[in-house]
Amino acid sequence: MPIVALIIIGAAAGFLATRLMRLETDIVTTVGIGILGAVIGGVLLRFAATVMGLLGGFVGAVLGAMLLIWLWKTYWRRK
Repeated sequence: MPIVALIIIGAAAGFLATRLMRLETDIVTTVGIGILGAVIGGVLLRFAATVMGLLGGFVGAVLGAMLLIWLWKTYWRRK
């Protein structure tokens, strides 16, 4: 089933991309462009999501640490 879905999505994506880029191609080339574009786009999006996920985790960790420091300074630290 994933192969069939890849071909259908690739055909649709290739058709839309070739029309947006004003490129006249035959059906096989259009589907090929769509499938290759789906693979390239999928890899790039996974990479971006991973980087953003790591960056988001880092930002969350820094904010959590700042909250912990604030709580410690406000409630537990004795002067």
